Amino acid sequence: MSDQVYKLIEVTGTSGSSLEEAIQNAVSRAAKTVRAMRWFEVVEIRGRIDDNQVAQWQVTLKIGFALED
Repeated sequence: MSDQVYKLIEVTGTSGSSLEEAIQNAVSRAAKTVRAMRWFEVVEIRGRIDDNQVAQWQVTLKIGFALED
């Protein structure tokens, strides 16, 4: 087995429903253009407030993917 080399990208997913959905939205969108994704790390959680209610979750992720030969 050869040693892998990885690259990190940073993306922000949003959702009006939950943190988990915001994460899934970010990963799903990144998967359209990035291959060989292996892990993610949540680096920031924030949100938007409208009329004293949480209106949107915003989650910034680092996504690691393997570089191809």
